[in-house]
Amino acid sequence: MVQRLQSIATKEVKYVIGLMSGTSVDGIDAALVKISGNSVDTKVEEIAFKNYPYSAPIKERIFHLFNDATARDICHMNFLLGNLFAEAALDITNRAGLDSVDLIGSHGQTIYHIPEPIDADYPIKSTMQIGEGAVIAHKTSAVTVTDFRVADMAAGGIGAPLVPYVDFLLYSESSRTVAMQNIGGIGNITVIPKGAASNDVIAFDTGPGNMIIDYLTNKTTGMDYDANGDFAAKGKTDIKMLAKLMQNEYIHTKPPKATGRELFGEVFSEQFYADCKAAGLRDEDIIATATAFTAESIAFSIRQFIPHKINKLVVCGGGAYNKTMLRYIKERLPEATVLTQEEEGKNSDAKEAIAFAVLANETLCGNTSNLPQVTGASCGKVLGKICF
Repeated sequence: MVQRLQSIATKEVKYVIGLMSGTSVDGIDAALVKISGNSVDTKVEEIAFKNYPYSAPIKERIFHLFNDATARDICHMNFLLGNLFAEAALDITNRAGLDSVDLIGSHGQTIYHIPEPIDADYPIKSTMQIGEGAVIAHKTSAVTVTDFRVADMAAGGIGAPLVPYVDFLLYSESSRTVAMQNIGGIGNITVIPKGAASNDVIAFDTGPGNMIIDYLTNKTTGMDYDANGDFAAKGKTDIKMLAKLMQNEYIHTKPPKATGRELFGEVFSEQFYADCKAAGLRDEDIIATATAFTAESIAFSIRQFIPHKINKLVVCGGGAYNKTMLRYIKERLPEATVLTQEEEGKNSDAKEAIAFAVLANETLCGNTSNLPQVTGASCGKVLGKICF
């Protein structure tokens, strides 16, 4: 087995699949890429990408895990999702016209993330992503790397964000400070100062991304999300409600920091909706205000926590397709050139899946790939667990 790992790690070119299921629980993103080199010599070419939406019953089961799940539920879903991830990997391989791939990197599905201790007797941080890697490896016959976050947390970090290391490898520029703002369920930013070394990178979760918007859009319209930001565009931001939202403690917490559904999920969204209705807001005003909250939290984070002038802000993730969101961000950051991954000739949807393909390659090559200044870890760590 050691020889197998060495032979893959030393290949001049590898075909690698990255698998990602985010906090929005839209489905499995699968990206098949060709990778040459490693560390700062990494070169990536996207070969194929597809999103595999969860069926309504599977999506319901995953959301159940966030609240009232039993150990039995989690045990079962860990293997069920492993099978679904494997099916996605096999399909994307077939679509690319390949018989097999060298490596798979699977983030899995986060079902709970505890970045700060909750038990005074045992003050530890913890996280859980499921989608059993042994199942993926068996069904695909590919070496599979999973559980990327736990090594960082074992070293005292908050286990997130991890994508900034890949952002540094792929998006650094010598003459401009570049920021990558991902807007998935949660918003997260990576700032790469011009000519930066890896320890110069700044990254953290800015706050909510699409999570609150998606929940409220579904509640008020029955749609899964606000396509193109059309519903928000019909509304008007309530300034008083936005100011109240911006008082949230997380928004003002200094990095390193990470957040998730535990803070900005159903409970938060329901309370926000109730407050808005009590204030007499229309549904479209509620969606507009939620959208403005994401944009304002991004702009506030940049002004408050980034000591560099950002020359270019690249928006990626599902939020990149929300035209109202983009307009709100541009209005709040007139000093920066704000554009989407598509305008850069890349795929917003594929970015995070590609990142975990790259992280799997780094693992196989024995490279540390967390950024301690970002996560708060005591040292750099080789991330992930390898399954054959």
